[in-house]
Amino acid sequence: MLTLARRLAAVAAVGMLVVLLMGATVTKTGSGMGCGRSWPLCQGRFVPEYAFETLVEYSHRLVTSIEGLLLLAACAAAFRFRRALPELKLLIPLTVFTLLLQSGMGAAAVMWPQTPAVLALHFGISLTALASVTLMAYVLREGPERPPRDDAAVPAAFRRAAGGTLLAITAIAYLGAYVRHSNSSLACTTWPLCNGAVFPGFAGPEGIAFGHRLAALGGVCLITGVWRWARRLDARPDLGRVASVAFGLVLLQAFVGALLAWTRLSFLSTMAHAAVMALLFVAVAELCRRALPRPVGRGAPAGAATSRSRVVPAGD
Repeated sequence: MLTLARRLAAVAAVGMLVVLLMGATVTKTGSGMGCGRSWPLCQGRFVPEYAFETLVEYSHRLVTSIEGLLLLAACAAAFRFRRALPELKLLIPLTVFTLLLQSGMGAAAVMWPQTPAVLALHFGISLTALASVTLMAYVLREGPERPPRDDAAVPAAFRRAAGGTLLAITAIAYLGAYVRHSNSSLACTTWPLCNGAVFPGFAGPEGIAFGHRLAALGGVCLITGVWRWARRLDARPDLGRVASVAFGLVLLQAFVGALLAWTRLSFLSTMAHAAVMALLFVAVAELCRRALPRPVGRGAPAGAATSRSRVVPAGD
C-alpha cells in the first residue's frame, strides 16, 4: 500500500505541474473564455465545436479534472500513513482544500468577470497545491522507517528565515501573476533597466512591472542569504542541498525573466518562467519542511525522538 501511495503522489505531483503550465498557456493565448460562460460544460456541451481558444481551455479543464481525481486518490492512499508520518496530517487536508479552492475559483473566473487581482490568486493557489502534493510525495518516499535527523542543529532563526523566504516567494509569484493578468508584462521592454530608466516610478503598468522586478531582486537576495547560511549547518547537509537547488533555480528564474523582455514574451520563455517559478516554490517549501522539527509518529525507529535533545541558541 505504501508503494501505491508513493506512486500516486509522485504522478499527482507531475500532473499538478502540467495543470499549472496548461493554466499559463490559457492565459498566454487569451483562451480563458474559450468555453464561454459555461462551466463545467464547454459552450454548454460535453464536446464543443473546434476553435483554437476552445481547444486550449477545454483541454485545460479536462486535464484538471483528471488531476483532481489523481490528487484525491493520492490523498486517500496516503491517509492510512498519517499516524506513522504525522506531516501528512497537514499535507493531506491542504492538498484537498487547495484542490477545491482552485476548482471553485476556476469556475468563478469563467462565470463572472474577475479583476486581475483576483485572477492572480489562481496561480498562487496552484503553487500551493503543487507544493503540498510534492511534499506529500517526499514524505511518503522517506517512509515510516526513516532515520532520525539532528533537528536541534537547526537554529530557530534559520527556521524563521526559511519561512519568511517562502512568504516572500509567494508574494513575488502573486505579483508576477498580477503583472500578467493586468497586461503589464511588456510595460518594461528592456532588461535590467525599465525602458532605459533605473527608477521609472511605481505608477501605471511600468510601475507594476518594475515593482515585480524589484521584488524579484529581493527574492534573489533572500534565497542567496538562506543558501549561504544552510551550507554552514554541517550537521544538516540535507538543508544545504535543498537550499542549493533553490539558489540555482532563483538564478535561472532571473535569467528567464530577462528572456521575457528580450523575446517579447515568446511562448517558450513564458512557459519556462511559470515552470521555474513552480519548481522554486516547491524547493523553498521543502527547505521549510526540513528545517522544522520532524514530528515523531507511530512506528518511528528507536532514537528518532532523541535528536532534538541538544539546544542551539537562535543566533548560531
